[in-house]
Amino acid sequence: MGICNGRTVIITGAGGGLGRAYALAFAAEGGNVLVNDIRRDAAEDVAGEIRAAGGQAIANDDDITTLESAQRIVDAALAAFGEVHVLVNNAGILRDRMFISLSEEDWDLVMRVHLKGHYCLANILGRRWRDQAKAGTPVDARIINTSSGAGLQGSVGQSNYSAAKGGIASLTLVQAAELARYGVTANALAPAARTSMTESAMPDVVKKPEDDSFDAWAAENVAPLVVWLGSSQSKHVTGQVFESQGGRISLGDGWRTGVTRDKGAQWQVGEVGAAVDAILAEAPKAQKVWGS
Repeated sequence: MGICNGRTVIITGAGGGLGRAYALAFAAEGGNVLVNDIRRDAAEDVAGEIRAAGGQAIANDDDITTLESAQRIVDAALAAFGEVHVLVNNAGILRDRMFISLSEEDWDLVMRVHLKGHYCLANILGRRWRDQAKAGTPVDARIINTSSGAGLQGSVGQSNYSAAKGGIASLTLVQAAELARYGVTANALAPAARTSMTESAMPDVVKKPEDDSFDAWAAENVAPLVVWLGSSQSKHVTGQVFESQGGRISLGDGWRTGVTRDKGAQWQVGEVGAAVDAILAEAPKAQKVWGS
């Protein structure tokens, strides 16, 4: 038996790339999988691949960015498998341009798919899990969100994507704090892998090696961490942001109160510059913005 035996997982954007890798890995560990993707054929292909291997999966192409359509996704999973235990918010989109060249549409579309897309399903399932817990039904549920190195450090030419992914990291912290009492954990992942998005943004970096050496950019490398986070074994881990690429798992070290100067009284304008310079000289250097 796998570590997710009998657990049902909804994975968005699961018709290819990382989402497909997650779906296959959850199924291999006994999970029931709802494969959601706006490309119906892609979702059907992945679900069919899982069933051909002896697993349980259904395909779904409903929109993740409205509560009404997200409810249909949850209802489909419940009808097929009886319950939902894990949500993997994976679906994403890029509209890359330098900040001052972004159109309003570029901004709004990325925010809708990433931020609102992370809200809708989690809100519906969170309310379901809360009600179950309040009714005395044991809950052992997981929300796994998708941030990005762009969201943690910023990325030149991706201000909309970086802002959305940074927002997802913060959302995860709040979800973890608010939902812990109901038996729900929330963690986020900043994965680095070869997908249609990364191939369009940095094809030379993520290309597959021509020899038989370790393919550090294969999406399959990230899947074991996601599956473990979705299992009952991870119930003690919440409110974390993990980075994963190749054979590496790192814990994101987020914003925290750092080097401080406290005068104990109001600062005068003429005093601020020297205080800030002293703080910056003592503080560890931040990671560079990607592309800078």
